[in-house]
Amino acid sequence: MTTRQFCSFARTLPRSQRRRVYTKEIPKGGLCLSSFLILTEGNSRRVLMGHLNPDAAWDEIGALDPERARVHAKGWMLPSCHLMLLESPHEAARRILREQLGIAELELSEPKVVSEVGTPKRFPGMERHWDFEFIFRGRMTGGSVRHEAWRELRFVDLPRTSRRHIARSHDEVLQNAGFRFSD
Repeated sequence: MTTRQFCSFARTLPRSQRRRVYTKEIPKGGLCLSSFLILTEGNSRRVLMGHLNPDAAWDEIGALDPERARVHAKGWMLPSCHLMLLESPHEAARRILREQLGIAELELSEPKVVSEVGTPKRFPGMERHWDFEFIFRGRMTGGSVRHEAWRELRFVDLPRTSRRHIARSHDEVLQNAGFRFSD
């Protein structure tokens, strides 16, 4: 029998199904499942991003505790959130539209799925962390978007934007989706 540990996680299994390929332990550095919305203005390459309002309920709508909300409020962020337990990536994307943007309905693409493993920039001594990103795209037409969760929401011209102005590694998400920056 193999001694490898495969990524098949289960808390418990009936005795008849127990095999060594399952593990109860998540990686020490943790893993996150997140949905991201990349909403463009019509056919342009301008992407809806915002400076979050750190006083909004980001612990509820974005899985950010107050300290992390304050840190990330300084840079541009995509509408996004970790999936809730047993929530599908599609359900999370629709929830993000409603809770973070106040949009009841918008056609979204099937997600591009990206997996990254690495040490978080903010925590260089931390164990390697897994991120599974479900990146949804959609097009919006006309007008500005306002929501109390954000101090500012606007369509950002990424080729004219420096990566250092983007928070929470959302520059990497955008790069995985094919966008480029000024630097």
